Order: sequence, then structure tokens, then C-alpha cells
Amino acid sequence: MAPPYPASGCGAPHPAPRQPAAMAAPRGWTPPHYGREAAPAPARLGPQCSFTPVAGSRYGRAAGLRNMSQSFAAGSRKYSETVNAERLRWTPAINSKSSVCIENMPSEMLIKVFSYLDAISLLQVACVNKRFYQLASDNGIWLKIYSSHFPAKRRFLQMETAPLSCAAVEGRKPGYWKKEYILKQIAAVQARVMQLAKPVDPCTGLPRKNQKAIKASGLSWVIVVKDKNEKEHVMETAQLSFKDTSVSIFWDGTSWPCLDVLSTLKLFGVISLFPDQSTAPSKNSPRRRSLIAEYYLSHLAESSVAVGSDKLVQLFSLNPGLVVGLWKGSNEIAFVMASLHYHQLLERSALGSATVQYSLPPNKPVLDDIDPEYGLHDYNLHLDLHSGKQACMCGTFKNLFCRKGDIENGYLKLTVVRLKDNTKHIPLIGTVGLSWETTAFKGIVKDCCMMDVTVLDETQKPFWCFSAPVCMELSSKVSNLYDYMGHIYTTNYADSEGKVCAELVWLEETKEYFIISLVLYISIEKVNNWYGTSY
Repeated sequence: MAPPYPASGCGAPHPAPRQPAAMAAPRGWTPPHYGREAAPAPARLGPQCSFTPVAGSRYGRAAGLRNMSQSFAAGSRKYSETVNAERLRWTPAINSKSSVCIENMPSEMLIKVFSYLDAISLLQVACVNKRFYQLASDNGIWLKIYSSHFPAKRRFLQMETAPLSCAAVEGRKPGYWKKEYILKQIAAVQARVMQLAKPVDPCTGLPRKNQKAIKASGLSWVIVVKDKNEKEHVMETAQLSFKDTSVSIFWDGTSWPCLDVLSTLKLFGVISLFPDQSTAPSKNSPRRRSLIAEYYLSHLAESSVAVGSDKLVQLFSLNPGLVVGLWKGSNEIAFVMASLHYHQLLERSALGSATVQYSLPPNKPVLDDIDPEYGLHDYNLHLDLHSGKQACMCGTFKNLFCRKGDIENGYLKLTVVRLKDNTKHIPLIGTVGLSWETTAFKGIVKDCCMMDVTVLDETQKPFWCFSAPVCMELSSKVSNLYDYMGHIYTTNYADSEGKVCAELVWLEETKEYFIISLVLYISIEKVNNWYGTSY
């Protein structure tokens, strides 16, 4: 029997025999129509495909069915892949969220956007994520900013040819011009600070206009307390109180961590990185920290000096010049107060780094072989006693000296106020005490105050300077002076460079203190290092 369909290569079709009723076409299969274009197959079956059974074979029909099945399978797979590709290309995800955001923008486009930002905005953008940090450090952007702020470099760049200009960008490490620009700005800030510190007051040997210089430079101070888990808590807001030779800084608040979990407290000077561009510096603007002092808070009550207390707080002193106020009955911080002496204050607050303190330049001794008591005379003392906000006493004492025979126990003795010379006795004005104030409470801790000491050498250079809290302790001695009949109090301070010992008498009739004795003890080692002597 002739096959129902023409074999491969036959030109004319054979007439199709009548199909038996039992032999139905495979489900879903449409036979081709000879002599005209075949109708497209349904979409669910895939593209139209044909098969050719082997002519003259009894297995032709079975082979044809197998070929038809394989062709349909291959066609279905190809159609499925085509449909999936079209869906991925054209059909949006209906249920998925939109992923269009700035992070997904191409790097070239982001760099173009960043090129319109100023230096402050670029540094802020760099804090978003790692990718923004890398893109915001693009050398092309920062070279443009660098050349616009430093004319000498701009003129140099204008003289360069195009290849050299490309080399200035591409031949540098990523972030090179950003680093150069920041270093230039830091150097400009340092030069500005040094310029403000030049005018000196002849009476104190300190910068004459510290308050104006601090405000003009935008200088501020913050403290950072770190707990035992290395987590840092930054206290920004502070109140300032300026005195003749020091500034008192006061931090209070209700967000202090518990003292039990704290390990260290660091005091920083903070200054704007770009003072000319940031008219109103904030904590979000680029700033530099300069470490002034670091204090250890573990076992505060045992390792520090108790200054005094009132009904609400108890004060502890940490050297140099820090007072920590604790609420009574708890181990919680009420406030922190720091008293900073003006000597090298601008340099210490602006020229150090976040980890290393500014080192004072060493004094170069001037040798003198003519004077047999060189380094023992012509000292001046400027003494301030204040409550942190109000002055109790301010005085200058000149021409202090010491004989060689008065050198003992490694100290040079300078007597400022003598017990028997009542013409030099000094009264303290007002209530003597450290005043404090928080958002809810305020008070004053009596019988303690801040002491600012400025000792000048014979050339009127600052020789020994400090600002620290001191307390008055009741002495067992009783005044035997005719003019003063009352209780005797002593006030002492000591550090590695010297000691201050003072005696005061309390006059009940007038309700005031009188300084009846004041002696300075300066380390002989400091004197020898300063003057190049060998006492």
C-alpha cells in the first residue's frame, strides 16, 4: 500500500486514501495542507513542525509517529525558551517592588552628579556607603575643587597640556587630590590659629584676646565617654565661662551612661575642617578632633580626689582640671566640668589629632655664667580663684625669688604671702564654692573652688601653668594672730612640676576667708631643664 504522504524528495503529492475511523490523528496535531501555506499551530503546542516517514517500510507509520513526537518536543522547548525570553525582555514584574534608586545608577552618572557638589557635601555623601565613598573620592572632582581654592595650583594647571592634565588625574592613587585638599585646609586652619595666638598680654604672658580668638576660630569642646564594651557616647552641648586665664566648660544632661559600665573619658577640642565655607558648624559638618586629655573612670571614688559635696551631688577631681559630679545615693553622673588654662590652649585644641595630644615645643635654655643664682629669682605669679562662673580672687605677685639655702627636698621654694606680714593678706570675695546647674537642679558646693596658676620666668614666658579644682580642709591649728581669730583652713595642690600650699582663716564676724600664707614649690628638675642649670 502506498504511503499516505509523499516521501522526501517527491514533487507531486499522491492522492490521500480514506482514513479508517479507528485511526485518528494524534491529539493536538494538525496535518499539513499541501499546495497552500499551513495554518499556524496553537500556541500551547509550539511552532509548526513536520515529519517524514520512511517510504516502503512497514515501520513507516511508527517511525513517523516517533519523529512527530520528537519534533513536537523539540519545538515545544524552543517555543518555551522564546516565550520566556520575551517575557524577561518586555513584561515588567507585576508583584515585585520598584528597584529604581540612586544606588543602582551607573557609576559614571553618579560621578557626574557628585561633580556638582562642594567639598562639605562630598565628605557627607562619602559617609553613606563604601561605593559612595569610592566615587566621592574621584580625583577629577577633587582636582577641580583643589584648583578653584588654591590659585597657585590653578595657574600651574592652566599651563599644563591636556596629556599632563589627564596624568594629574589618572596617574594618581584614588583619593589623592581629596587628601591633598584636606591637608591644605588643615594647614590653613593651623596657621589661622597660630596667628590668633600671637598677641600676648604683658601681665599674664598669655594670648591677649583668647575669648575672641576662640569664637573667631569656631573652636568648641566635646567629651567622649567609652563603656567597657568599647561603645562611645559623645556629649556635645556645653556651656562656656571665660575667666582671665582659663575657660570653664560645663556639660550636663540626662543621657549619661551609668558610671559602673564606663572605662574612659576623653576631652577633645573640635574645630571645623573648612571654617571659611561652614558659616554655622554643626556636628554633621566635617570637623577635626584634637585630643586634650584622657581620664580613667574605673573606680572613680578610690582613684580620684573628693573635692566636696552638697545635698544633691558629690564632686570628684581628676588631674588635669576635670570635675565629675555624681548624684548622691546613686552611681550616676550629674555633670562634668573642665577648667582649661589659656596657656597653649588654642594649639592643644586644634593642632593635635584624635589619638595623639599636641606636644608643646621644648624650651631652649639660655645659659648664663655670670649670675650665680640664675633661675632662682624674678618669677611672677598670676593667681585666680573662682567658682567656675564668679571670681573670688585675682592677683599678680612679682619678683618672687629663692635663696640657694632654701632649696630642699628637690623643690625651689617661692614665698608669695607670709603669715606674719598682714599687709599682704588677701580676702576672698563672695561665697567660696563650685557652682553647678543642670536642667532640673542647681546648687553650690562650698569650701572648694577652681585655682588658676600662671608662673612666668624672668623673661615673662609662661613657666608653670595649670587650672584645677581645690578644696579647703579644716586644720587642727588655731590662729594665734591678733588680727585674725578663727578657724584655719588649708588648700594644697600638687603635680609633677610643683606644689601650691595655702592657709586661709575664716572670719565669723565678716563671713569671709583671708589668705594668710601662700607658698609655691617648683621642682628643681623643671628648673634645671628650663634654665640649663644643675641645682
